[in-house]
This record gives sequence, structure tokens and C-alpha cells, in this order.
Amino acid sequence: MKRIVTNEHNLEVLYEDNHLFIINKRPGDIVQGDNTGDTPISEYVKRYLKKKYDKPGNVFAGVVHRLDRPTSGVLILAKTSKALSRMNALFRSNEVQKTYWALSDQAPKDMSGQLVQYLKKNEKRNRSTAFPKPSPGAKESILGFNVLSVYNKMYLFELHPKTGRHHQIRVQLSTIGSPILGDVKYGSKTKTNHERMFLHAKKIEFLHPTRKEKMTIEAPLGDEKEWDSFR
Repeated sequence: MKRIVTNEHNLEVLYEDNHLFIINKRPGDIVQGDNTGDTPISEYVKRYLKKKYDKPGNVFAGVVHRLDRPTSGVLILAKTSKALSRMNALFRSNEVQKTYWALSDQAPKDMSGQLVQYLKKNEKRNRSTAFPKPSPGAKESILGFNVLSVYNKMYLFELHPKTGRHHQIRVQLSTIGSPILGDVKYGSKTKTNHERMFLHAKKIEFLHPTRKEKMTIEAPLGDEKEWDSFR
């Protein structure tokens, strides 16, 4: 698909039709408003759509799913309430296939596998803890992983979360000794020049909410030099 970089907050549009608006989110952008008061991506999308189509009044741009602020990659917004409702249902029923890429400078014990753990979120600290067995308040979390490439002691992981828990990929990779590069919250000892975390939502697959045809959307990697050996 042809990518379009807009003039509105430099949104990189991967796909758009009457129901969906899909972008390549940059690290550092927030998906929805929080206590920082920073403008969320959803508001920039509304401004872009309002200007592009010269729409009077309010513009609808519903957030279908979230990506952590330091995470980049495919982000889906809905342009209609019908699309939002149907996409939310697809995510709830695990009918959306998500593929992430991540970098770590710490070798895992195994180069591939599936992690089944139980994650509990601490609201005050905004972090999650993984338990090997069921624990009160913890939710089952399943993550498939595979090391695609190793270069200069840097490991490229491909990740397939089967569940959608708070900070799931970040905490589960940390439990196997391979925290994501730059993710100091979950154990990375390396502070990157960009003060970012190298987790990227690479690809997402789902059935279109109205046409019912299979959609596959991929997001190019960012310009950071850390990705250069794996493009």
C-alpha cells in the first residue's frame, strides 16, 4: 500500500477508507489523553480529517486499540461508530492477528517458544508483574516469540501476543532475560540516544468490519539506526 505522510502532526497514513483510518504511530505519541495533558493522536486524526474533507462540526475518530506511548507501529482508528463497534468485537474475541518486532541486547535462553504467564497490573505504578502460576488478580497472558536474526549482539524478536494485557510483551520478554532495548521500566540497562523503547507493531491482520475481506497492514520500521541491520 502507498504510504502518505500528512502535514498534520506528520501522520503517516498506511490505509484509509470510509470506515477505517490506519497510521504508523511514532514512538512518544499518545493514543488517548492522559494526565500529561499532551495532545493524543486521536485528536490529530480528527483535525486531519476535518481539514481534508472540509467537514463542519465534530469529526469521529474512535480508538480501536492502544499502543504504549514508547511503542511505534500499526494503529487503527475507526471513522464510524459501526466500524468502531465491530473492530472492538474482533479484538475482544481474539480475531485480530498482531505481529510485533522488538530489539534486545540480552540473549534469551531459548530462541523461540511460547510464554504462558499470569500478569497483574499495578495501577499506581503503571506496571505489570508476571507470575508463573495463577495468582489473585492476575490474568493469563500468552506470547509466542521467535528470534529472527542476531547481529552485533543485538537480537531481533518477532512476537505474536495471543492476549492483550497491560505491558504484556514488555514484561514477558523481561522474564526470559531479554528486556526490550531502552525499556528501563522492565530491566533494560541500555539507555538509547532517542530515549525510546524498540518495540514496533509491525503487522496486523483482520477482517474488514463492513466488507468482510481479509486486511493485512504493515508498518515500516522507524529511521533509528538501531533498526538498520534488520530492515
